[in-house]
Amino acid sequence: MNEFKIGRNLIKILFATTAAFTIALAGGQAIAASADDLNRDAAQALQTLYKTHPEAERISRQAKAVLVFPKIIKAGLVFGGSYGEGVLTRGSAFDGYFNSVSASWGWQAGAESYGYVVFLMNDKALKYLNESNGWEVGVGPSVVVMSEGVAKNVSTLTLKDDAYAFIFDQQGLMASLSIEGTKITRIKKR
Repeated sequence: MNEFKIGRNLIKILFATTAAFTIALAGGQAIAASADDLNRDAAQALQTLYKTHPEAERISRQAKAVLVFPKIIKAGLVFGGSYGEGVLTRGSAFDGYFNSVSASWGWQAGAESYGYVVFLMNDKALKYLNESNGWEVGVGPSVVVMSEGVAKNVSTLTLKDDAYAFIFDQQGLMASLSIEGTKITRIKKR
């Protein structure tokens, strides 16, 4: 019994260490970006999104603000995590910097990168982002992740939710992709 308990604890420590190492590796590259680099990358990411999903550009015209994460790195082996940095824009002005962090466990193995954009459609969503001590996607304002089929059927008259998210430019090998449970927190950039 005691050997079994020690073995289980050792496995937990090993997996926790792997997850921490994965997040550290994933975050290291993104942390190095300056504000100017992040602004440029966010602008390029939006153009990429608009080319592949023209409906996203239509949604952007009604959004109060747009939160752009040009590159998220996700990796895991049973325990995993993701990290990336993004910028909030209001019109053509940059209005703050944020990080996107998630941790997960379960049947997973691999690594990938992707970008995502969240269109904040009303003052409620923008206020929550600015006043919360980190916004956990899935808690607070409603966020609809736009799949290709759903996005094509959206019109400016059917936009009723607080926020709409598009995931794009996925590269790598991981079985599932979701932003549910992701925590978005304001950071300082120079």
